[in-house]
Amino acid sequence: MPVGTSSAAITLAAALEPAHLELARSPLHVELPDDVRTRVARCREFVLDVSGSGRAIYGVTTGFGPLVEFEGRADGAGQSDNTIIHHIVGHGELMAPAIARAAVLARLFALAQGRSGVSEHVIVALIAMLGTEFAPAVPRLGSVGASGDLQPLAYVAHALRGNGNALFEGQLMPAEDALNRAGLATLQLDGRDALALVNGVSVTAAALGLAVAQANRSHRIAELLSALMTDVLGCGTEFTSVGLLAAFGHPDVADTGAAIRTWLEGSTPSRERPLQEAYSIRCTPQLIGAAGTSVRHADEVVRRDLNGVSDNPLFFPESGEVLHGGNFFGQPSAFAADQLNVALVQLGNLAERQLDLLVDPHRTNGLPPMLSPQPGRHHALQGVQLCTTATVAAMRRAATPASVQSLPTNLHNQDVVPFGTQAAFTALDQSGLLRYLHAGLAIGLRQAVHVGARRPLAPKLAAVFDRIAEEVPPIVEDRPLDTTLSRVADLLDTVVSEVEGVR
Repeated sequence: MPVGTSSAAITLAAALEPAHLELARSPLHVELPDDVRTRVARCREFVLDVSGSGRAIYGVTTGFGPLVEFEGRADGAGQSDNTIIHHIVGHGELMAPAIARAAVLARLFALAQGRSGVSEHVIVALIAMLGTEFAPAVPRLGSVGASGDLQPLAYVAHALRGNGNALFEGQLMPAEDALNRAGLATLQLDGRDALALVNGVSVTAAALGLAVAQANRSHRIAELLSALMTDVLGCGTEFTSVGLLAAFGHPDVADTGAAIRTWLEGSTPSRERPLQEAYSIRCTPQLIGAAGTSVRHADEVVRRDLNGVSDNPLFFPESGEVLHGGNFFGQPSAFAADQLNVALVQLGNLAERQLDLLVDPHRTNGLPPMLSPQPGRHHALQGVQLCTTATVAAMRRAATPASVQSLPTNLHNQDVVPFGTQAAFTALDQSGLLRYLHAGLAIGLRQAVHVGARRPLAPKLAAVFDRIAEEVPPIVEDRPLDTTLSRVADLLDTVVSEVEGVR
C-alpha cells in the first residue's frame, strides 16, 4: 500500500484551480471517476488501433523533434527510452518538492482529458504517487517551453520508472529507494505513454499556478497593510472615495478602494497629516488595483492551461482523427507570467517605499528614526530596511521579460520559443520575495505603535494588529528578526485567507 495518505482530496471530474496545486505539497487523494476512466480507455484503444494501421503518428512510429523523418524504435520500451533518456540533461537547483508534485498534478489532469492516448495505468500511477510523500527530483533549468516542458517532465517520468533521484519525506535518495519507501511500483511505459508524460506545459502551468495562488494573497495583503498604515498614521481617507475612484474608470482600482475602506471602517483621521499624502499612501488604490488586474489575468490564463490539453499529437476517437499541431507551445502562460512578474515587482516597490516612509521621522509626525526607542543605542528597523532594499533590487533585476528571449534550437524545428517555464519560475520566485517585503512592513507597523503611533482605531485592523503584536514583541533592544519575518509572512497569508473564506 502507498505510504502517507492525506485527508485532502480533489476529483478529476472537476476543474483544476491554482489553489489545488498548493494541496499537492502534502499527500493528496485524487478521485478517478468512472467517466474519466472510460474516456481515457477509449482514447487509448483508438491509439492502439491506428498505431497498427501503418499510419504515421509522431512519437509512436517516428523519432522525435527534427528526427521525425526517421523511424522510431520498433518496441514500445525502446521508444519510451528514446523519449525520456535523451532529455535527462537538466541542471541547476532542484525544484522544491511541492513544485514537482504540483507539476505531476497538472500533468495528471491534462492526461485525464482523454486526448493524449495514455494508458489507464499511467493515470492510476500518478494518482498513487500523489497520495504519498514521493516527489521526483527535477532540475529547474532545461525547458524552453516550446515543445512543452520536455526536460523537467522527463525527469518526472525517469524517477517514476525508478531511475535517477527522488525525494521521500523531503530526503533526496535514489528514485528506486524512494518508490520502495513510498510503497509505489515502478512505472512501465511504452512510447506513447512516455511522450504523453513529457510533451506538455504542465511544469509551466504548475509554477505559474502556484505564483498566482500566492499573488492573490499578496494583492490582498497589500490592501490590508496600506489600510493599516493609513490608520496607524492617522491619514485622511479621501483617496479611497467611491466617486473619486469610479471616475478613474478602472474596476479593479475601485475594488481595491472598497477593500481599503472596509478595513478602515470605524477609523477617523487624526487631522495632523498633510492635505495630500505621499503617493505610497494616496495612490495605493491605483497601484494595487492595477496589480490586481494583472493577477486576475494570470489567473485566467493559467486556469486554461491547467484544464486544457497541451500534448502533440491529439487523438479524437469520435471522429477518427489524429491531429498534429502546437498546443505544447506555452506562449499564453509566458506572456501572463511576465506581466505578473512586473506587477509583483511594483507591489514590492510599494511595500519598500511604505516602510521607508514609516522609519523616517520627517514624514511620521515625529516618530523616532528607524522606529527605535533609543536611537543610536538600538537600531530597531534599520536592518529590516536594508534587507528590504536588497530584496527590491533583486526583484527588479529579475523583471526582464522571458517571453521575448526566443532563441532557435533543435535543428530549427523549434525556431521560435516562448520560454514560458522560465517566466513562470521567475514569477513564482518574485511572489516568494514579496511575502518578506510585506512581513517587514508589518513588523514596522507593529513597532511604530510601540514608539508612539496610535493603535489602529478600525476594529478589523485592530484585530489584525493584535495578531501581529502577539507574534512580534516590541523591539526594546535589537534582536535577530530573520525567523520573525518568516512567521509574520505566514501569518499575513493566513489572515487574508480567512477573510477570503468568509466573503
